[in-house]
Amino acid sequence: MSTSAAPVPHGNAESGEYSHRQVLTILSGLLLGMFLAALDQTIVSTAIRTIADDLHGLDAQAWATTAYLITSTITTPIYGKLGDLWGRKKLFMFAIVVFTIGSVLCSFSTSMYELAAFRAFQGLGAGGLMTLVLAIIGDIVSPRERAKYTGYFMATFGTSSVLGPVIGGFLAGADSILGITGWRWVFLVNLPIGIFAIAVVFRTLHVHHQRREARVDWMGAVALVVCLVPLLTVLEQGRSWGWGSAGAVACFVVAAVGLVAFVVIERRMKDDALIPLELFTIRPAAVTIVASVIVGAALFGGMMLLPLYMQIVHGASPTQAGFMMLPMVAGMMTASITAGRIISRTGRTRLFPIFGSLTMGLGMLLLAQIDADTRLWLVMIFMASVGYGVGNCMQPLILTVQSAVPPTAIGVATSSATFFRQIGGTMGVAVFLSLLFGLVGGNIQDEMKAELPSVAAAAKAGDFTPNATDQRVLAGDSALLSGLTEDSSVINEMSEPVAHPIKQGFAESMTPVFWSAAGLGLLAFLVLLLMPEVELRSTSAMAARAAAGATSSGPAGPAEPT
Repeated sequence: MSTSAAPVPHGNAESGEYSHRQVLTILSGLLLGMFLAALDQTIVSTAIRTIADDLHGLDAQAWATTAYLITSTITTPIYGKLGDLWGRKKLFMFAIVVFTIGSVLCSFSTSMYELAAFRAFQGLGAGGLMTLVLAIIGDIVSPRERAKYTGYFMATFGTSSVLGPVIGGFLAGADSILGITGWRWVFLVNLPIGIFAIAVVFRTLHVHHQRREARVDWMGAVALVVCLVPLLTVLEQGRSWGWGSAGAVACFVVAAVGLVAFVVIERRMKDDALIPLELFTIRPAAVTIVASVIVGAALFGGMMLLPLYMQIVHGASPTQAGFMMLPMVAGMMTASITAGRIISRTGRTRLFPIFGSLTMGLGMLLLAQIDADTRLWLVMIFMASVGYGVGNCMQPLILTVQSAVPPTAIGVATSSATFFRQIGGTMGVAVFLSLLFGLVGGNIQDEMKAELPSVAAAAKAGDFTPNATDQRVLAGDSALLSGLTEDSSVINEMSEPVAHPIKQGFAESMTPVFWSAAGLGLLAFLVLLLMPEVELRSTSAMAARAAAGATSSGPAGPAEPT
């Protein structure tokens, strides 16, 4: 056992049990990594409109979002598998370093496509942050006892959700800070946080790991890349390419080949597979994986639109849009903490995701009714409903799959559930944004035709005085209107009567997306009805492995603190 001037307790190597104090010590490092990932998501989602407008690529913002999700999704199971084999501390620190370097690179972007490339690199680190946190907690705390620590995770998530929009809005709204464009600090702010996180993790994260000698499924990882990259690319670009174009068909064919190759490789790798196919023979794990894909698509796809709705339709600043997202965050926190306490007492999880998916679907159905004139307080109630539903899904599903698999597979199980949720989220973002920007041009034109005659009559009657931008719109300036999908900031220069049909066109384009998300919520509800009740383990994965007297099917080395 390693020592230092101020020793940090490492737990009991023989029993695998950790005291409450030891768990809190380890948590201090884990929560910083989680805070880094969560803060980045809320800052970027709030500032993305400003970034896209400045880089003249509002309709290309899906590239930046999708590129990040692709790489973070692909690397998720890789981190999970390598953590099971080699230990999680070094991998966790590596993920933080890559994420931080990627953040700095993003701050130098000069176009949306360059930003997308740097976000892809950043995602290589992001894939390990949340996955390794959940796996480490699964190692040292039993599923039933884990509910006691839900408050710490929710406090971290809640703090990042509150600070992210505020910081992101402030930075995106600033023309320049220390000679650097304000929005670039959205990424640079990760640098000091990342350095501090690495230092804390190095000092506090001491958990025992028995190294397993096993093959690393690099061929499976390559096949996964071959499958996912063209698939997610065509989902994002299918609208502009044409779904039956040669490029789209080629992407689908390559993706299908990659999928077949991945299945064949995973079958041959057996227990050493990146995502063992045996997971799908365990009913709770299979249901969790399918439900995670659906919930991820509905959640991430729907949530991406809300900041755009707040800023474009209601004219909110990035900071204001961030604060307007708080009802959803509050709903998620309330549901997660309440569910955690009940699960800790009863050990039962089945009903929570069933109820949560139905509530999420109903919330998305309500959001499908909003338009440019919907009161904000009503929109926020609908958002809180979605958040409350999601909060009842996330933790119970992870707890279920971690208890349904052998203790030696907890990393793979956790990363697989996270991986498939992110797959759903990536597909949801790509498809929903493609759907939105495929409809918005036509809907704006329809609304302009319907409303502009009455707007022109009001201006002629002296009800309002058109400014220069209004006059261009009233004159039917096609260049200005077609440029709205690249730079929407011009809407803020219009008088409200002139801007209203444009805002209504945006709002109407979001309606089919929310209807689709509501349908996914209902589908998740039906899938989760198939979930059997799973008895949560009362011991941690490390303790269960120690009690069983084995950590893997292959030869194991001695336990060592990492």
